[in-house]
This record gives sequence, C-alpha cells and structure tokens, in this order.
Amino acid sequence: MADQAFVTLATNDNYAKGAMVLGQSLRNHKTSRKLVVLIGPHVAEPTRAVLHKLYDEVVLVDVLDSGDTANLALMKRPELGITFTKLHCWKLTQYTKCVFMDADTLVLANIDELFEREELSAAPDPGWPDCFNSGVFVYRPSMDTYGKLLAHCEEKGSFDGGDQGVLNSYYSGWPTEDISKHLPFIYNLSSIAIYSYLPAFKQYGHEAKVVHFLGKVKPWNYSYDAKNQSVKGHSQDPSTLHPNYLLQWWQLFSTSVLALMKAEYGSQPFHSGCEAGEEAGEVTSKAQASQSPAPPQISSQERKQKWEQGQADYMGMDSFENIEKKLDSFLK
Repeated sequence: MADQAFVTLATNDNYAKGAMVLGQSLRNHKTSRKLVVLIGPHVAEPTRAVLHKLYDEVVLVDVLDSGDTANLALMKRPELGITFTKLHCWKLTQYTKCVFMDADTLVLANIDELFEREELSAAPDPGWPDCFNSGVFVYRPSMDTYGKLLAHCEEKGSFDGGDQGVLNSYYSGWPTEDISKHLPFIYNLSSIAIYSYLPAFKQYGHEAKVVHFLGKVKPWNYSYDAKNQSVKGHSQDPSTLHPNYLLQWWQLFSTSVLALMKAEYGSQPFHSGCEAGEEAGEVTSKAQASQSPAPPQISSQERKQKWEQGQADYMGMDSFENIEKKLDSFLK
C-alpha cells in the first residue's frame, strides 16, 4: 500500500503536537498505509525532527490564507483562514489515494477501510449535515484538482472563510449524488455532537473510530497530571471535549510523544502541558493558580440563556457525567 497515505497538516508547533498524537494513534492501530504531514514554515526544527520519527514524509508547504476577513469575522474564528493551506494535500501526486485528517483528530481503531471509498468521501458536519466536515475526507491527489480548487477559491471564495466552505462548494454534489461518499459519523465523531445529541452518543458512541476535537480550545491547551491520570480544564474557555477522549489524547501524548520531544529539545524550553523541564506528572503551581475560581451559583433561567448562547459549563455543572446522570434519571 505504498501508493496510499494518511495526510495531516501542522502550520505551527501547537498543531504539530496534535499531528504527533494523531500519527502515533494511527501506528498504534497498525495502519498499513504511509503517513504524511504537511508543515508550515513556522514549525520549529526540533518539532520537525519529532515529526520525522512518526511520519514517513514531512513536507514543507507555503501557507495559503483565504484573506476572507468578512466571513471569518462572521464565524469569530479569524485563524481559520490559514486552513486553506490544507489544499496543498492535492499536490501529493506520488500517492493514488489519501485520507486527510485534521491534526485535532484522534484514531481509536484501525481505519484502513476508508481507502475503499472514493473522492470526495466525508462525514456530515454536525452544525449543518447537508455539508460535510472537512476534518476527515478521502481524496485522490491531482495537480488538475489542485488548480481547479485554487481557481474556485479565487472566483467564489468560501462561504465560511475556511477550507470547509470551499470544499463543500466545489464538491457540491456530496449531499445528494452518491450515498457511498457519506462516511458514517463514527469516522469523524465531533465532541460538540456528543452534547447536542447525548442519547445517540450513548447508543452508538462505543463504535467510534475517530474523535474530532472541534472548537477553539484544543487538547494541547489543557494541562495533564499523569500521576493522577487527570486533565486540568482550560480556565478561560471551557470546551465540549468528552473527558474520556481528552484523557486518551493526553495519555498517548505523555507515554509516546513527550519523550520524543524531550530528546529533540534537550534543555530548550517547550510547552508540553507542564512547565518546561518538569515531568509530565507534575502540575505546576502556576498552572494551578491560573484556574478560575468556582463560578457562582446561577438561576435556572440564567443557565438556560448560557446554553442558548453556547456557553454551557462543560467542565462543571454541565459536564458529560452530570448530563448523563440527569438523562438516566429521566429515562428511569
């Protein structure tokens, strides 16, 4: 299977951590395909060295930016413009078929069967299921397609300012033309969807093969206490990440990736989720001090308003465990 590959993208050192964990998770589940990571020029040399240990190819690419500030502002995610760099994946013509995976995904089982699908195969996006989510998709590298995608960008832009808007516009037949190109949701299970349809997650979640940490706060923005096997929540922006998946990400990082990073960085500082030079199991007093104090009690009406505004307390009273207990109680 030397002519097929899993491909991901890291435009900076933080996303490179995600790529490291993704690559290790693919290897842990015995993929028979090649692993390729596209990197931007801002990825540091020691980080590149770690990626070379985990990936068969590390390819330096130019950073493409959509420049579509209006639509990106609408999404309140201006950093997504750089995701246009993802389009470089079509230039990997040494491969006949690839599966692209965002660096904020984690593989939970062998997924080599995805290579049986055709371009463009992807799972529905939880926000608008008639669009596919571009975090995981099957495609065929082609310079012709790459050129057409760039021309499409220039002519029509992106309805969301990022790569997902472009790809859904270009592959506009995806919703209706061929159901075989609709990947089951278990190949791109978003943490957000877990909370929006908890009963379905309870029914089908055990079948998940890829979890996608959607949202602004990523696994590497958290702190990890290896001694107690626990993840410290992000103090500024709580996330919808399912705690068990988040813990799996950090366990893989601390057991397989951290040692590789330390070997390359040596005495140089790097951010691992602990302060530079500390062991993975130690939680720094600085990190502890940065945690926000317990939020004051709020009324049920205020809580409802926060839910409607997308500001649920996912790490506290609205945690997965508390919602699950409430649902179990209701069903009984």
